Amino acid sequence: MKLAWIIWLGSFSPAPLADPVCLATTVYLESRNQIRDGQLAVAEVALRRRDSGRYGNRLCEVLMQPKQFALTLASPDQRIDDWPAFWESWKVSAQALRNWALPEPQRRLIVPGADHFLAFERVRVGWSGGAPLHVIGDHGFYRVD
Repeated sequence: MKLAWIIWLGSFSPAPLADPVCLATTVYLESRNQIRDGQLAVAEVALRRRDSGRYGNRLCEVLMQPKQFALTLASPDQRIDDWPAFWESWKVSAQALRNWALPEPQRRLIVPGADHFLAFERVRVGWSGGAPLHVIGDHGFYRVD
């Protein structure tokens, strides 16, 4: 399956269908090589951004902001071909959405306060000048005001 198809699906489907598709695909593209907490942390950043309202009101809007997440950075011709990892990203995304639906004090937070992340081996950006709030695997998680 090509990434372009998933982006199309996320663009035209209603939020109850599209948002989990966008989140699972982002978890797959950004963190399929990470431990489960690393994958949950990527989902948590996306959910925190959605709740802030500064990046969009739907997860697909947040995850398709230009040059923010892999949905807009990866080639649309990229294929989703690691099906066990893609299935795992769906399970992680469902777990993250269930967790985020809880009242805030009951949520299990992996990267409290983080609204940005980067993979140290792939990205260097100006906003990451300070120390990360959290590090999981090869990802640093930051709060950017």
